[in-house]
Amino acid sequence: MPHASAPRPAKRPTLADVARASGVSVALASIVLREAEGASGESRARVKQAAADLGYRPDSRARSLRSSRSRTLGLALALGEPLHAELADALYAQADQSGFEIILGATGRHRDERRVLNTLIDAGVEAVIGVFPELPAAQLVQVSKQLPVISLLRKVKGIPSVITDEAAGVEQVVSHLVQRGHTRLLHLDGGSAVSAKQRRDAFIESAARANASGQILPAGSDEATAFAVLREYLEKTPQAERATAVLAFNDRAALGARQAIDLAGLQVPEQICLAGYDDSEFARLAHADLTSVRQDVAALAQAAMQAALNSPGASSTHAPQLVVRGSTGQRRA
Repeated sequence: MPHASAPRPAKRPTLADVARASGVSVALASIVLREAEGASGESRARVKQAAADLGYRPDSRARSLRSSRSRTLGLALALGEPLHAELADALYAQADQSGFEIILGATGRHRDERRVLNTLIDAGVEAVIGVFPELPAAQLVQVSKQLPVISLLRKVKGIPSVITDEAAGVEQVVSHLVQRGHTRLLHLDGGSAVSAKQRRDAFIESAARANASGQILPAGSDEATAFAVLREYLEKTPQAERATAVLAFNDRAALGARQAIDLAGLQVPEQICLAGYDDSEFARLAHADLTSVRQDVAALAQAAMQAALNSPGASSTHAPQLVVRGSTGQRRA
């Protein structure tokens, strides 16, 4: 008869350990743990209890070899980007629903996009979903001949791309600011960040259509760079020539911009308005109260997962939504 509580073996417990502890054959233990038919209720209870006592977990690598599928997806995202963290969380939820695991590859200053992509491929994933702002499109297309590659937030010809309608998002912000009475607008450009070019071009076009003055300042996608760039602008630009409303590339840059505005002794929104992009957790903080463009994270994640699991995957474009908060208001005369 099996003991009430089986001792844990020093090594990783095996199916044979579970069978021995529960007093059944290995074949019967396998039937129970695979939730297959052919075992009595009593046997199922004993096997599951023994597995729990031993801390047994099926060897997913061996199971993958038998099925010739890893049931894993690679996810390449940038460290430090709040939107990417929200996308990762949503994609994990989508993967759980589909019976897949995600292997995360983080890009950063010391891990470029190509290295992360190669690491995920070497890990044996079935598909890769990623934000690749700098990797040449030709390389992504070449890799897609080996396994599905889904481009998030960047349109890449030749592979499924799941993106936000950046032009529509910027148009909403510019229209909102112009309706508030602003005619001198400033955009803190995101440089080489994903979607930066699309937002930059859309800002110029939207400002021109609204008969507003639209100025571009290279500022990057982080707080420190945006702070330094806007601080210099406010110090050197005569008050009569300054923009009265600023659209930062993203919410991180908007936080840096807000610090520069505060340092200059200007009031938001009475003397200068400020808007961000992504509607990340930063924008929703009470002290930030930041107007921002919300990207539909849930829809982006769902579409990316569907594209990864259904070959050939489909590209899709998703509508953003302007969320107005206290950082934008009527321009003071």
